[in-house]
Amino acid sequence: MAFDFEEELTKLPNKPGVYLMHDDKDAIIYIGKARSLRHRVRQYFQASHHEGIKKDRMVQKIARFEYIVTDSELEALVLECNLIKEHRPKYNTMLTDDKTYPYIKVTLGEPFPRVLFSRQLKKDRSSYFGPYTSAGAVKDTIGLIHKLFQVRT
Repeated sequence: MAFDFEEELTKLPNKPGVYLMHDDKDAIIYIGKARSLRHRVRQYFQASHHEGIKKDRMVQKIARFEYIVTDSELEALVLECNLIKEHRPKYNTMLTDDKTYPYIKVTLGEPFPRVLFSRQLKKDRSSYFGPYTSAGAVKDTIGLIHKLFQVRT
């Protein structure tokens, strides 16, 4: 049974989530997040909407899509990041850099805890806050924490 794009596009909810684009061999070729799945996924299939040559080529290869509804945009961001790391879709690696989202790390396994910038979640005795979308905002926040609370560096 062929994937009916028109029918599936009408079923998209106006909620945050993650969408996965598959090619004709059912391989995941792109993973994205959306504030509104209905609005974002439909954009790919509008003739008037162009996002560049690479994305246009990707859209031509989409055989079907699926989506996962989340409770918030932040949850969608985290899920998208994890799914991209797990599946390594062709067009995500072509269109974006390999940076991960920043976190604020509080080292609890030390006599004098520190507040640090981190792009990795490690299984250590630290607390992690995030992820955040702006590395600059994380660095500014850490600077403010050091200034206000006189935390050791």
